[in-house]
Amino acid sequence: CCFLLLFLTIDISPECQMTDLVYTEKELVQSLKDYIKAEESKLAAIKSWANKLDDLTRVSTSDPEGYLAHPVNAYKLMKRLNTEWSELESLVLQNPSDGFISNMSVHRQYFPDQDDETGAAKALMRLQDTYQLDSEAFSRGKLPGMHANSLLTVDDCFDMGKTAYNDADYYHAVLWLQQSLKQLDAGEEAMVLKADILDYLSFSVYQMGDLPRAIELTRRLVAVDPNHDRAGGNLRYFERLLTKQLHEMNQTYQPPSEEPIQLGTYVRPKDHLPEREIYEALCRGEGLQMNEARRSRLYCRYQDGNRNPRLLLKPMMEEDEWDSPRIVRYLNVLSEEEIGKIKELAKPRLSRATVRDPKTGVLTTANYRVSKSAWLEADDDPVIDRVNQRIEDITGLAVDTAELLQVANYGVGGQYEPHFDFSRKDEPDAFKRLGTGNRVATFLNYMSDVEAGGATVFPDFGAAIWPRKGTAVFWYNLYRSGEGDYRTRHAACPVLVGSKWVSNKWIHERGQEFRRPCGLTEVD
Repeated sequence: CCFLLLFLTIDISPECQMTDLVYTEKELVQSLKDYIKAEESKLAAIKSWANKLDDLTRVSTSDPEGYLAHPVNAYKLMKRLNTEWSELESLVLQNPSDGFISNMSVHRQYFPDQDDETGAAKALMRLQDTYQLDSEAFSRGKLPGMHANSLLTVDDCFDMGKTAYNDADYYHAVLWLQQSLKQLDAGEEAMVLKADILDYLSFSVYQMGDLPRAIELTRRLVAVDPNHDRAGGNLRYFERLLTKQLHEMNQTYQPPSEEPIQLGTYVRPKDHLPEREIYEALCRGEGLQMNEARRSRLYCRYQDGNRNPRLLLKPMMEEDEWDSPRIVRYLNVLSEEEIGKIKELAKPRLSRATVRDPKTGVLTTANYRVSKSAWLEADDDPVIDRVNQRIEDITGLAVDTAELLQVANYGVGGQYEPHFDFSRKDEPDAFKRLGTGNRVATFLNYMSDVEAGGATVFPDFGAAIWPRKGTAVFWYNLYRSGEGDYRTRHAACPVLVGSKWVSNKWIHERGQEFRRPCGLTEVD
């Protein structure tokens, strides 16, 4: 639970980098087509040679002596063997693949590696959990907000299951291996063998504690491959274990359910996050604590920053998002041109987001923070200076002691699990090196719309705020007394469809002494 930020712990990369990969793949496809064309041209020339020589040798071998009796034939035989066959040899040795291989070598440095592929698989599983999507929906590309379907094959589903299996994540392994088996049984062609799917699936089901179904799947494996290395031994072990369990519990054998394994068949294991269920429900738009009484206390207004000269003629439109703690949204904070410029400046600098380890103080990547980010200074471009000034005008807080403008891009599956922006009492040195005190407030710009997912949620009081391009939300992390407001623990939900761009300014205590004076009580 840390502070200095930063996308996917090994996950799907942000939009800008993924877009580059799309064009890289298109270039490689064209290079591959050129290679195929060159190979076809080469083979056509060799085939022409072969046909011509076939005709010649058919004549020459029918009567060798008669053939060589003609001096021209004798000369041409010498010529062919000395010259033309050498030319043919050179033609055969030509390698039209050189251009393609060279192009591959140039681009390979930008290719995703095994960690990236594993991260992409885990991102899909994260989305599966958060938005309660079964493997069938993913396999058939039936996602909210998507009109075009992108399908997962038997082999894709098997690889997803293997990724989870290798990570000892048997819950997800079962879901994806079952989907792979289902599609294979339906007649879909695949490279993977049914025996391999059943092998991984039966052991994963056993690890989930479902012995009857593990036995049934292992029997299927034995039927498919009677000589399988482990199947017979596993089957005997599972049967002995089940017999022992039934005897100890004084129960009779119940055959496994004929219902296919699907989302909800097994209980998802608990993890490190205590508010996991609340957090994910809010991401789905469930469990929101907004009621009519609370909504009646929310208003919209024009905000001129206490008659700030820069806002008098064009005040900001302010909407209440939540009453306590107070969260407001400002409309039309950033223009299209400003958003474009901020993205342009940030893209070359994007790197995997980090957080500060509260024990060591070292910046490190973390599974709960999955995005890529960049930090922009006021000197980088007049737009950044202008945005910083606008934040100061709107909030009335000094930004000369604030952190740099941070830009973050969350690709599909990108998230930031529940966290505090401020440092707690057990982390007194979190911002010591800055010398500007704690993070008193957060100003968060939404720089894109998101087709599905990507909400900012507050599990403590059940609020969800959805991205709207060009708007910004603002809240205080500290009471006037300087004590942390623990209700502001929040999260960035995984992006289900689309790409989420945000920029944020963390405003610190120093410089606010007369702009936001201390209160008389701890919770003022």
